[in-house]
Amino acid sequence: MGDVFIRHIELLGYEKRFFPSQHYVYMFLVKWNDLSEKLVYRRFTEIYEFHKALKEMFPIESGDINMEKRIIPHLPAPKWFDGQRSTQNRQGTLAEYCYTLVNLPHKISRCLHVVNFFKVRHDDMNPVTDSQIRKPEVFLLPKDAKKNSTDITGPIVLQTYRAIADYEKSSKTEMALEAGDMVDVVEKSENGWWFCQLKNKRGWVPASYLEPMDGPDESEEQEPNYAGEPYIVQKSYTAMEEDELTLKEGDTIEVIHKLLDGWWVIRKDETTGYYPSMYLQKAGEVNTPVKSELRNWSAPPRRSTIRNVKSIHKQRRKQISQETYRRNSRKYIQSRRNMKENFQNKANVIMEKNEPEENKPKAQPAVPPRPSKDLILNRCTESTRRKISIDRHDEPKMTP
Repeated sequence: MGDVFIRHIELLGYEKRFFPSQHYVYMFLVKWNDLSEKLVYRRFTEIYEFHKALKEMFPIESGDINMEKRIIPHLPAPKWFDGQRSTQNRQGTLAEYCYTLVNLPHKISRCLHVVNFFKVRHDDMNPVTDSQIRKPEVFLLPKDAKKNSTDITGPIVLQTYRAIADYEKSSKTEMALEAGDMVDVVEKSENGWWFCQLKNKRGWVPASYLEPMDGPDESEEQEPNYAGEPYIVQKSYTAMEEDELTLKEGDTIEVIHKLLDGWWVIRKDETTGYYPSMYLQKAGEVNTPVKSELRNWSAPPRRSTIRNVKSIHKQRRKQISQETYRRNSRKYIQSRRNMKENFQNKANVIMEKNEPEENKPKAQPAVPPRPSKDLILNRCTESTRRKISIDRHDEPKMTP
């Protein structure tokens, strides 16, 4: 074992290649402990040979001595003829195998056998091709379908974008560009860094330097969500442009527009502005050391700061002004306040109607007026009337 180790292996899908003969290779994005990410290609036959050698190196952990102590995952043997169906159906098992592999004890997951197998080879950087034969077909594995082979995408060609200006890479994980370069996008990260390939080169490229081929606007761009999503600032940033915001670590904000270039429109109180998405974390999510290390990367450049832009499209890309964001945001906040007040008023009325009777003050009964003697004589029974008459005759008479 050494200092170099793999922290994650992600199965992206597979390629159907036609040179020197038709065959299939799996695409893996290998993420290393130095935060570099490399794209490698492996046939299943060599993956299985790697697996068999790993079992021989660790007979106890492979269950050769006692099956109850096996921790190395199972991997089915290759078929006599591996066609497209078997290659596709095997992806769920292979994705699970890679996940389990990197989470095994360090003596296994970080051994030289594992590290060397997933290191970048010459063929990974310079795949053997023939210009007379058609381009390989790419089959991508959706991130939410790693265990369901029925969700695998059909044959697709990676999206092609064009570089609008020269870009000089600032780290070994990036890829330099020249204006007019046509690149295939393998992965679009929401932080604004896209993993691309250009002929035999691969690396991370800022999305702001790329434009779609069919028009200036990005069809995958989301619409603004003025309801906002709560996020926590994980890294402070000082605004460099007038339409950006300066925030400190720990501030709570709302994201109202997620843009593909990695610069999101956020709302702090009633103020809006751009902020690097890679310095934000969704409220409630757990922070990890890997996420913290990734925030040490520099934010991708904004398109407004790129010089000598050379676009093939006559129209400019549509862009919402910060004034529009602020105006619509204030309208939404006011409507939310009005709805809250109306709801509170209705709730108060309902509470008054449903107030228990025992809590209300009881009304005192009214004392009726004393009836007159004539009224009493008129309404009393005959026996009562005779008795009153007798009582009157028995009363002593007053002498003058």
